[in-house]
Amino acid sequence: MKITLATLTLCLVALMATGFPLERKGSSSSGSAAKEKRVQYAAWDDVNVIAHGLLQLGQGLKEHVDKTKLQMRDISSKLKVFNRTVTELGRESQKLRVEGEALKARAHGLEDREGQLLNVTAELREKAEEMQQERRTMSERVSRLEERVDSMLQGDAVLLDTHAGAKNSSDARNIQMMLEAQNKRIDDLMERIRLQQEKLDKQNVRIRTLQSQVQQSRQRPSPQSSNTDVQSAVAEQSDSPADVASDCHELFLRGKTTSGVYTIQPINAEPFKVFCEMTADGGWTVIQRRQDGSVDFDQLWQAYEKGFGSLNGEFWLGLENIHSIAKDGGYILNIKLADWSGDVASVRLPFHLGGQETKYSLKIQETNAFSPLESSLGTDAVTGLPFSTRDQDNDRKNDTNCAKHLSGGWWFSNCGRSNLNGRYFQSPPPKQRHQRKQSIFWKTWRGRYYPLKTSKMMIAPAVIVNKS
Repeated sequence: MKITLATLTLCLVALMATGFPLERKGSSSSGSAAKEKRVQYAAWDDVNVIAHGLLQLGQGLKEHVDKTKLQMRDISSKLKVFNRTVTELGRESQKLRVEGEALKARAHGLEDREGQLLNVTAELREKAEEMQQERRTMSERVSRLEERVDSMLQGDAVLLDTHAGAKNSSDARNIQMMLEAQNKRIDDLMERIRLQQEKLDKQNVRIRTLQSQVQQSRQRPSPQSSNTDVQSAVAEQSDSPADVASDCHELFLRGKTTSGVYTIQPINAEPFKVFCEMTADGGWTVIQRRQDGSVDFDQLWQAYEKGFGSLNGEFWLGLENIHSIAKDGGYILNIKLADWSGDVASVRLPFHLGGQETKYSLKIQETNAFSPLESSLGTDAVTGLPFSTRDQDNDRKNDTNCAKHLSGGWWFSNCGRSNLNGRYFQSPPPKQRHQRKQSIFWKTWRGRYYPLKTSKMMIAPAVIVNKS
């Protein structure tokens, strides 16, 4: 702008210089000084050009000044917004630091609670051992008492010939009273043991919950001074709630009595959603449901491993999820079946499910004798049956892929005993025999060629069966 003003000034000076006449002096050869005046003027066109240029220059300078003012206003408003943003970020940073310190303090508190609960659990275990010792002592006393009663009864039989019946009846009443007292003490002792066992179960549930909380707290990054690290820690806490049950029965013990979809997190596993069927005995985790044919169960290995379907309809929970719940054993497999006549049947089998390295092998605990309903799965799975799909043939039939020959994935042995993941056929079933073989069937209940109407598979800790 300084250069432009200087140029304008020079132009004005030139204009003024050319606008007035100038005088020049000269001399003649004759020696007489004669003055001759000659006047010069600037051309009018030049004056108009310069004036027009000055007007354009002034207009350009005005527009430049106006534009600069607008830019200055815009920059000023942006600076104000930036200052407010910096102030808010400072407040948010301070708030997140406070929350980070609170999270850290909570983690220390959880560790202290874990130590206290471990001490309480140790005390309860000692009490349980003492109660078991008392129980063994009472059993020994009862055995000695029974021997004494037998000897007294034998003695009474000899004394019947020499003593009166009144004395014998009195001894019998005394023995009966002693037995009743002993039985009452035994019943009281059993009730105390049962109550102690329930307390131990609840304490174990609380310990597992607190261990999960402590583990998640340790896995979270410690709060840093930067906003990004603190926000990441807060986001992780909101996405991974600490107080999550490991299965549906644990939810039942916490007071959940309504069947529906819940989120669980088994130990050393990621949280996922399940359908819990709550009964009077406890909570069952549903792992499979067939009811209307709305979901195609003829899936490949990866689908059966991860799970598919809708938890509020037909679904398969997924071999990975089932294994994460029952990997430590001590679980019951509950299978419920229904036919098109309205008849129902159910079977409960103690089971263990292997991991991916065993092809999720299902092993049923061997009992004294399998009932006919249990034999469709139990006898074949005593030594362990790996899971099979049409793209991974793991069955025991060498010349046939059972999952491909029938339909769906299952713990097949020789293709013929059971398959609850087969094709769903509405009633009446198809007339072709090879099609009925691909249906949902349980051979020892309605036969291999009878397509069932519904099936449901659920798992729960064995304590449910022991209490029911």
